[in-house]
Amino acid sequence: MSDLHAHHGHHHEAHGPAHGHDVSREGRGLWTSLALTAGFAVIEAFAGLFAHSLALLSDAGHMLSDTLALALSLFAAWMARRPPSARHSYGFARTEIIVAFINGLVLLGVVTAIVIAAVGRLQHPGPVAGGVVMTIAALGIFMNGGVVYALSRERRTLNTRSAILHVLGDLLGSAAALVAGAVVYFTGWDPIDPILSLVISGLILYSTVQLLRETLNVLMEGVPSHIDLRTVGRSLAEVPGTISVHDLHIWTLSSGTLALSAHVVIDDLDQWGGLLSAMQDLLRTRFDIDHVTLQPETLDAELIRGRPVIPIHPRSS
Repeated sequence: MSDLHAHHGHHHEAHGPAHGHDVSREGRGLWTSLALTAGFAVIEAFAGLFAHSLALLSDAGHMLSDTLALALSLFAAWMARRPPSARHSYGFARTEIIVAFINGLVLLGVVTAIVIAAVGRLQHPGPVAGGVVMTIAALGIFMNGGVVYALSRERRTLNTRSAILHVLGDLLGSAAALVAGAVVYFTGWDPIDPILSLVISGLILYSTVQLLRETLNVLMEGVPSHIDLRTVGRSLAEVPGTISVHDLHIWTLSSGTLALSAHVVIDDLDQWGGLLSAMQDLLRTRFDIDHVTLQPETLDAELIRGRPVIPIHPRSS
């Protein structure tokens, strides 16, 4: 297949049944998580200042960013429930993708701030109140565990995944702060506090980069990572009565909703009704693609327009 660009022919266009956007069930868990995260971030920030603990202050800063992330997630969940309009024919479900991308950028900023502060603390170490750090960190582990549980009960989307990623980062941060507090309390070795802050930043950075790659692929209308474009094309071309498939595009509308459009060269336009049903069933059952737009064409029509047909054949490599 050499032609992957959009092409608008003059033949009639047949649409498969539009995939109705699932009604978002995000809400209660996000609100609960927002309240718990915001409240504990304030407590942890004051405790970090009192104990002179970078681990606690870093985790508090991360939790404040989570408060923003959860608020944005609630906004995305609300927008996703809005119906399609004449101007936004797909609706607003993709808001969740934009919010997930913003959350990823915020996390990058948080990681950068933690690293800068940790390096400064290593160069100029200061005393840390280990007992206070252990107490607050232990509370943070229980609180963040409850938030992860609440979010895990929401419908799994990129939006909730990004929110869970934020909170898991908090959970790891609290665990690191607990270890740092214990080491300082029992051994008096203060450098463990900024060192563990750097370790947790690396873990957060790895997950954040993965999230940004996935959301950017959606925003760029890329083929979903679990879908092979040529495999889908060959499967369509193998439907009896089909000569070839070209101008094939597959993209993500929102989490769990894939869309496909293609031009299908067939032997006889009179057979199109049966071929369309067969292709819709194939795409739905094998590839979980429900939002389908297929345009039938004849080989003569392609040649008349002067475009070379270098298609996906049933047995092409």
